[in-house]
Amino acid sequence: MTSPASSPVHPVDLEPSLIAPQTYTTRRTNLRLDVALVVGIMICLLYMLPARLIVPNMTFAGRPALLVAFGLFAWWLVARLSPRLLVVGPQPLRWACLFYLLSILGSYIAGLLRGLPSMEANQQNFTVLITFQFLGVILMTADGLANWERVRWVLRVFVVAAGFMALVGLIQSTFEYDIARLLVLPGLELKIDLADFQPRGEGGLFRVPSTAVHYIEFSTVMAMAVPYALHLARYCSTTNRRFFFAILTALIAASVPVAISRTGVLALGIVFVSMFLLGWNWRTRFNLAILGMGLTAVLVLVRPGLIGTLSSMFLSVNEDTSISGRTDDYEVVGAWFAQRPWLGRGPGTLVPDLYIILDNQWLLTLVTGGIIGVLALAALHITGITLGYMALRRAGSEEDRHLCAALLSSQFVAIVVAGTFDSFSFTTFSFTLALTTGLAGAAWRLTHPSRVIRTSTVNRLFE
Repeated sequence: MTSPASSPVHPVDLEPSLIAPQTYTTRRTNLRLDVALVVGIMICLLYMLPARLIVPNMTFAGRPALLVAFGLFAWWLVARLSPRLLVVGPQPLRWACLFYLLSILGSYIAGLLRGLPSMEANQQNFTVLITFQFLGVILMTADGLANWERVRWVLRVFVVAAGFMALVGLIQSTFEYDIARLLVLPGLELKIDLADFQPRGEGGLFRVPSTAVHYIEFSTVMAMAVPYALHLARYCSTTNRRFFFAILTALIAASVPVAISRTGVLALGIVFVSMFLLGWNWRTRFNLAILGMGLTAVLVLVRPGLIGTLSSMFLSVNEDTSISGRTDDYEVVGAWFAQRPWLGRGPGTLVPDLYIILDNQWLLTLVTGGIIGVLALAALHITGITLGYMALRRAGSEEDRHLCAALLSSQFVAIVVAGTFDSFSFTTFSFTLALTTGLAGAAWRLTHPSRVIRTSTVNRLFE
């Protein structure tokens, strides 16, 4: 499969940035510390360390990656308040994030007013903290990536980290050895023990989580990473890089089925349908169909029974207790919703140890955040889709259009899988969504017809 390589310098990157009246600066200066570098560090910590590894004496909000995300949120606030770091130009994602934050805070107040047991109160505080971290990634990715080269750099870090996560999962599945235990670094501690391998199907098959908390999260995140890996495999500027990312694409795609998750396979299907319709020409569609069949054949040989097990998971839906368990929750959800329809019970207050595990993020948001919370979450997705589609329409090259199609696929996946598991309860998934949503905002900004908006960015902290 041959595709045009990307040019070394994107034309937009040659434009200067307006930072003050009649004052311009280049956006291609080499920096000691910029937003892309910090976002890249966050990505590596998110994917390459076990999700249950935290700073001692902290909650799961103390994951190293999430602490970096909180730093991004603080940086964005400073950038909005400081004349030296001021972000010039509009960004629709800021309004969507504000609506989402206000919905969380409104639900938080509603929870306090009804009175909370200590476990619910602690979980509510935790959810608000996670929200600040989540929004920090969205806002700084959208506003802070200075040019297309830094966007490309973040994408390369993302795919390499995802490839590492996929490799860990494939080693777990092939050798039945939990290599993730070797990634526990000194100075950090496991909040709870790593997930065990869970038997699934016949023939000794079992599910693996890689560095994620759960098998579903692992497979879904890998499915979301596939179009970005393929993007780099097609458009990197050198042959060696394209070959390297082609290998990572195969690893990431192969890791989705080994988790043996119906949701992961569904997510991968959504990705391919989205890219088929929005991002690929007929030659690419044909080539990828051949490659997909080849990858399937390899999986049949390496993991006999895997394809049959995955097929039976879809064909026997009516007999699956996990499906019936989800539908059985509808009655109790209706009762909770009727009690507090607008702002809900309070963010994070549906604690599994006290109530039930609600494997549906939309229903969970409805119960804990009410109608306002569901509207805010939907607005975040709709904004990401709108910005990605506008950037796709304005894109001047095949490479940019392909990236925008990948960004749209991430939103489609997130919307659908939120109906199959409580997706925002898993921080590797939710912060991957935050990253891709922020990238949609960056693509919208960098393709904007107005140069002032197109070249707007968070100014550097250090020269």
